[in-house]
Amino acid sequence: MSSQLKWIVGFVAFVILVSVILFMNKPEVSRRGGGNSAQLVIETQTIMTQPFQIIVESYGVVAPRTQTTLFAQVSGQIVEVTDAFREGEFFEKGDVLLKIDGRDYQTLLTVSDSDLQFAKQNLEEEQARVVQAIGDWKRSGKTTPAPELALRKPQLAAARAQLSAALAKKSQAERNLERTKIIAPYAGRVLSKRVDIGQLISPSAILGEIYAVDYVEIRLPIKNKALKYIQLPESFRHQAKTGANLLVEFKSNLGGSRQSWQGKIVRTEGAIDSNTNQLYVIAQIDDPYNLSASSIANNGVPIKIGQYLEASITGKKIEQAIVIPTSTLYQGNFVFLYKDGVVKRQPVSIAWRDSQNLMIESGLEGGEQLVLTTLGEVTSGTAVRLKSEKSKTKNKRSSRKNSK
Repeated sequence: MSSQLKWIVGFVAFVILVSVILFMNKPEVSRRGGGNSAQLVIETQTIMTQPFQIIVESYGVVAPRTQTTLFAQVSGQIVEVTDAFREGEFFEKGDVLLKIDGRDYQTLLTVSDSDLQFAKQNLEEEQARVVQAIGDWKRSGKTTPAPELALRKPQLAAARAQLSAALAKKSQAERNLERTKIIAPYAGRVLSKRVDIGQLISPSAILGEIYAVDYVEIRLPIKNKALKYIQLPESFRHQAKTGANLLVEFKSNLGGSRQSWQGKIVRTEGAIDSNTNQLYVIAQIDDPYNLSASSIANNGVPIKIGQYLEASITGKKIEQAIVIPTSTLYQGNFVFLYKDGVVKRQPVSIAWRDSQNLMIESGLEGGEQLVLTTLGEVTSGTAVRLKSEKSKTKNKRSSRKNSK
């Protein structure tokens, strides 16, 4: 026998030996009582009606309640800019923000006051002449009515007109002198500053922009499907506003720090936005720049104009609602129910949803067993075992071992 033939015979014998060993040591299938048990273990939840608070999610950008562009009403050189008139600084109503050189306007006021005194004197003299003219006409013995010129009525009217013009000129001079001081019309904050000390400005020159700080406003879009779950404040002609001021919780993540504010819906816009086809409401946050417990919770960072905020609006409370976790919904239109040892696919109609919960409009009833376990690719009618039943089986086996 050649060496090659011996190698082949040896290899075949080795394969036969390995096969015999594997056959003799094959694993035995453990057959325990209970028949063919289900391999998929699930958790369920009994469906019950419960109160459910609707929270309408929205978003918006912070805007000032009142924003004003400051214009110069007189010309001149800026001689003073106060510390309050700087970007980001606060001021109170009546504070002087900047001053324009007012010496020329003071001179004009002095001249106008002199002209006023002269006009008053001229009127008094003319009134005296009128009295004298009336007396002279009566003493002349003429029976015909005296002409107006003889009684000096045109001269008296001219003197009165001269006095009115002098008063107007003085009033104009006083206003111009007052306008050399730019005074804050309300308590606010400086948004931008366009001029500085020493600058020569003309009437209508832009000095800067300011905004009120008593409260800020946020314009929020409301989805059409949410309108029936929220009672918005509405205005009617010749009637009081209807609806309550709904509470709103605002959140932001500016600079990596989580911030929150409490606000309220104060009014509803009167038109549907043509771009989004949605209704907008206006929310406000009162006194947002006050250093209070709220700002401390926000790491001492006040709200910013133009800041993006997430809004959670408190809507209606549904007293009898079927609510299930969002994670139990499959393909957006069905869930799985457990009944008689199998799972069954059940179509549902959703009335409301948020990030965690679904409020069911139809398809589910109280007392049914909702499958909480994620099933994946499972067909309706698949046999399953409840997790609670599996735990009971393990406990029985352990008790039997202990008894032995």
